[in-house]
Amino acid sequence: MKPLRLLLASTALVVACANAPVVSPQLFPDLQQSEVAVSTRAGTYRFRVWIAADDESREKGLMRVRELPSDRGMLFLFDRPQPVAFWMKDTYLSLDLVFIGPDGDVVNVAGHARPLSLDPIESDGAVIAVLEVLAGTAEKIGLQSGDRIALPTLRTTFKPSEPAPGRPGSRPSN
Repeated sequence: MKPLRLLLASTALVVACANAPVVSPQLFPDLQQSEVAVSTRAGTYRFRVWIAADDESREKGLMRVRELPSDRGMLFLFDRPQPVAFWMKDTYLSLDLVFIGPDGDVVNVAGHARPLSLDPIESDGAVIAVLEVLAGTAEKIGLQSGDRIALPTLRTTFKPSEPAPGRPGSRPSN
């Protein structure tokens, strides 16, 4: 009788565990996170983002990520405004890339970037940041050139009269 109880208890435990929601580990435990506010004609939308602010994290980006919640993304920061180009090497998700100028305005949006592609995806001018979100997000919220991205917890934009972040005389981000 005891072996039958043990078998039933083990089966019940396996069934309970199989039905429990899976909590995925944090994708990028070493990266700082923040929130960005995207303002379009249709309204303001908030995204929780991982911050890629060094060469290593910018190079890795969202590579190998297979799922991304619709309110999440990655924000790539640069020390100074510059033209940039991205690719989708080892990136399984289709993404929208939002290129952000030093004034916080959207320079251009590259929608529905093709997964695993090595084709360059370029900014239309000098940018200080790039926001990556799930493909179709920009179209869904009506995001286009000239719209505004507010980065309230990070100092990533500067006025031309100020030194660029990371240059002598500038204040550190955060």
